[in-house]
Amino acid sequence: MIKPFHIDIPQTDLDDLADRLARTRWPNEVTDAGWDYGFPLARLKELAEHWRTGYDWREHEAALNELPHFITEIDGQNIHFVHVRSSNPDAFALVLTHGWPGSFLEFLDVIEPLSRDFHLVIPSIPGYGFSGPTHERGWDIGRIAAAWAELMRRLGYERYGAQGGDFGSGISLALGAVAPDRVVGVHVNYLPTRPVPDADIELSESDESRLDKVRQLMANRPPYQALQARTPQTIGYALTDSPIGQLVWIAERFAQWTDPRSQIGDEQMLTNISLYWLTATAASSARLHHDTPRRTEPCPVPVGVAVLPHDITQSVRPLAERLYDIQHWSEFERGGHFAAMEVPELLAEDIRNFFLARVK
Repeated sequence: MIKPFHIDIPQTDLDDLADRLARTRWPNEVTDAGWDYGFPLARLKELAEHWRTGYDWREHEAALNELPHFITEIDGQNIHFVHVRSSNPDAFALVLTHGWPGSFLEFLDVIEPLSRDFHLVIPSIPGYGFSGPTHERGWDIGRIAAAWAELMRRLGYERYGAQGGDFGSGISLALGAVAPDRVVGVHVNYLPTRPVPDADIELSESDESRLDKVRQLMANRPPYQALQARTPQTIGYALTDSPIGQLVWIAERFAQWTDPRSQIGDEQMLTNISLYWLTATAASSARLHHDTPRRTEPCPVPVGVAVLPHDITQSVRPLAERLYDIQHWSEFERGGHFAAMEVPELLAEDIRNFFLARVK
């Protein structure tokens, strides 16, 4: 059964957040620390004070409730999603999937341009946001993809496309494998390509430079990733109990993974962070790093790729073509990991071009 969903956070939860922020126990910081030791103290205090005294969740909650929200149960798990129908009743359908540390909120700025041509289904990954925490093992990208296939079946879409970045990229590719007779194509704005030592492929100097960046990341796994992949429950205690912990855990990713020219404001970021805090999904969202195997899954349907210059890594096309049927490739001149928030107009146009070519 699919039911309408209305966002209504209890006032006691908002009061508790403000109280916890007011009682923050701050660490000290060495002189001229900058970013050498982690997130700078002065910047974090600025964000925390704005979250406590200047940020208005109710204002954003009211705006979000203008969207058509729904919830359903699939495979024993609540699935929250936004379903925006195009004014064209015969429009093609797209399912848009976020990643970590994002949420369905990532796609707010692409809804209007994309809904001119497409029906949009924007779910919250199990363990994230209003889908609520997961309660059992095994919610990896394959199981999520199977849930998406069932969701689209319930909504009556026989053919559709899939798009995503970060974990949303892996889920979208897995959906193409789960439902290849229904998914006409997959568009991603994040597609890691690992070095293949024995591959007899000629790579450009630019490609080699991109692979050097991947090698560095493989040799020095980011701390957040190691913790969430190995002990998501352990880090989950700290993030669920301390709003400052949750704030800096995500704010650091936004600071490091976005194009410096991007205009993601503190209000946007705090709404996303508030969603994690108010739904207590820090630990359950982190479990996706633990449960998802670190291997490349096959995808038999056409794939489109958008490469962002300030993303964590940039895809190498010759290596991607060994694994996928790449039929569309775009190199953006700006943007980072949160493409739908950073360059919504560019991403929407790229998505439109890829899928309209598939359904003509």
